[in-house]
Amino acid sequence: MNTLLNNRIAEVSLTYSSKVPASERIQVKSSHDAEKAFRLVFPDLEYREYFYVMLLNRANKILGTFQVSSGGITGTVVDPRLVFQSALKANATSLIVAHNHPSGQLNPSEADIELTKKLKAGGAVLDIPVLDHVIITESSYYSFADEGII
Repeated sequence: MNTLLNNRIAEVSLTYSSKVPASERIQVKSSHDAEKAFRLVFPDLEYREYFYVMLLNRANKILGTFQVSSGGITGTVVDPRLVFQSALKANATSLIVAHNHPSGQLNPSEADIELTKKLKAGGAVLDIPVLDHVIITESSYYSFADEGII
């Protein structure tokens, strides 16, 4: 009977792997630091919209990043559960999220603001604060934290 159960129940595996020694991780002290780090991982800024999460340790050093979604030219769908799933896997103590606006428009949309509120509330429940939401364009960036929205 045990063999029968083992064939019908999936085993869940949670993994996180870092090849960057702790001493060499980038520390994020400002929205500008976050923006510079996100630019290293975004595959494109003008063709389609992407949403990433940056996972941080207690010293605000980057544990890693995770692409939550990629969409079209005018938007991408973000499932907050995937954001926090990656944070829990990496034992992150805080996070910063970012997405790009291919249009070059820096101002957040109502959907951007609502998503940020939802993520902030989820982070409060899990004790994983969302420190900032950064919108990146080809030439500039917008920080929710700098603007006092988060």
